Amino acid sequence: MATKISRDISFPPKDSALRRDVGILGAMVGEMIREQGGEGLFARVEEARGAAIRRREGETEAEVELTDLMASLSAREAEDLVRAFTAYFQVVNLAEKVHRIRRRRDYLRAEDAPQPGSMGDTIQRLHDAGRTLAEVEALLGEVLVEPVFTAHPTEATRRTILEKQQRIARHLVARLDASITKPEERTLLSRVRSEVTTSWQTETHPAERPSVLDELEHVLFFVTEVIYRVIPPFYEALDDAVREVYGEAAASFQAPVVLRFGSWVGGDLDGNPFVSADTILGALARHRSLIVDRYRREMLALASQLSQSLTRAAVDDEVLQREKRYAAMVPETMAAIPPRHRDMPYRVLFHLIAGRLSATLRGSAQGYGGAEQLADDLEVVARSLEAHAGAHAGLFAVRRALRRVRTFGFHLTTLDVRQDAAVHRAVVGALLGESDWESRPAAERAERIRLALREGERPAAEQDDEAKRTLAVFRAIGTSRVRYGPHSVGVYIISMAQAPDDVLSVLLLARWSGLEHGEPGQVPLDVVPLFETVEDLTRAPEVMAALYQDPDYRSHLTEREGRQMVMIGYSDSNKDGGLVGSRWAIHRAQEALVQTSDEAGVRLTLFHGRGGTVSRGGGKTHH
Repeated sequence: MATKISRDISFPPKDSALRRDVGILGAMVGEMIREQGGEGLFARVEEARGAAIRRREGETEAEVELTDLMASLSAREAEDLVRAFTAYFQVVNLAEKVHRIRRRRDYLRAEDAPQPGSMGDTIQRLHDAGRTLAEVEALLGEVLVEPVFTAHPTEATRRTILEKQQRIARHLVARLDASITKPEERTLLSRVRSEVTTSWQTETHPAERPSVLDELEHVLFFVTEVIYRVIPPFYEALDDAVREVYGEAAASFQAPVVLRFGSWVGGDLDGNPFVSADTILGALARHRSLIVDRYRREMLALASQLSQSLTRAAVDDEVLQREKRYAAMVPETMAAIPPRHRDMPYRVLFHLIAGRLSATLRGSAQGYGGAEQLADDLEVVARSLEAHAGAHAGLFAVRRALRRVRTFGFHLTTLDVRQDAAVHRAVVGALLGESDWESRPAAERAERIRLALREGERPAAEQDDEAKRTLAVFRAIGTSRVRYGPHSVGVYIISMAQAPDDVLSVLLLARWSGLEHGEPGQVPLDVVPLFETVEDLTRAPEVMAALYQDPDYRSHLTEREGRQMVMIGYSDSNKDGGLVGSRWAIHRAQEALVQTSDEAGVRLTLFHGRGGTVSRGGGKTHH
């Protein structure tokens, strides 16, 4: 992969190191392709790459050349060509990510100005705008960012491939060490070559069609193996930024929870017959088992680290009391602790906490009733360490664990549920016994649903399979919140929402399934209309205004603390109106939705349906 680009492309000096890395890695991939696929494959790759570059530069004959080359390939040759370019782009993308680490380190070393777009830069701009520390604390108390993983079966890559990519990234990061020797660098690049080559010799996807479980494992790999690790450093960077900008007044500042995570995998029923009430329950069970086991392992690591002896360091009496209480709860764990460790209260307590987490995984009564109980244990240890000269003897690690528990709870990621509005219409019409339901005007459907809600009307018809499947989903939501905690299931999203009746239909279905709480008829569920086409985005403010003025829905919002979430779609609006038209429609819809909600006294949250590609709304739209 060493063909020179005919047109000169200038790189800013800050990216010269990245350009060198890309050259080294590109040559490595080229050698691997020649070794594994032979000279014929290597020649085809170079021919395709050269033609693609010339086509991009405007050479019309290059497009014909590229088309002819693609058409001449057998199925196996085409597959190998795709794999070759995939191998190249994977390592180049990893190199770019590592370059971001390099650039951040450069900024941190310079210390003359924070990196643009960083937390330090953001806090500094708030300070320069005249915001006091109290105002910044209040602002952060209102902020909650929730990235949501969605289901894409084609991306369900084997876990072993993902692990190889992780190792490649670590080897590339190790090359950033300025003290590294040439032999050490050669060793690291050799390890990269080994991972790239074994990846080539491994099928990226299983031969079987990916199941919902495969999709789930793909997403949870990133949550448990990547995001779990970076949550504490994220908050430490935010804390450091506030303390550095606001000085002594912010010495004790600790950021509130501003980041949580969601997922659609296992809860996205829209067009997927393999997702059901059972997959909702199964996905959340898997979430819980993974995060509780993660905590268990971290508690054991803390037990190893916090080896303070009572003869050398004091501890709060509350630590000793919990040790005594938990020893009685999980006696088998206490019995396994060596006698020589019994005078190490933190070590003993963390072993017992790990024992209680094991009991939680088994569903035993000796386990934790919820993540808040685990957080309280960690708080007790943190206070004891602070009070007894432990600030540099384990407090940092305990606080890191506490950040994770507060972020992930016992549910790991909140599972959102999504279904198409057309399914709800069909089920509601059938259960109300209205044969012409879907042909009626939306306003008539809304009025009929209001009547059913006010009078507590029950279904008038037998449930068909679709109705049983739909109502079972709402029952699963209620079961999950009891079993896995209040944050385990998030919002209920209505795809292709077009009118108020689409939202009211969900409230009626939820009631029919028994998903009620508090006052009779109150549905404990945030219902989120998803406006996707350009036309629907244009009408979204009108639809929401009508809902805000609806007494029944307003009563529902009051129970939801006056909060409303609206999702705006990028993918379908792109298909419907093109890139520019889609972005403009979304921009206008956001402005109007904010104004409509403000006028109604409703606190609006916007859920952006943006994916990684331009076709799904990706890209730096603020530029």
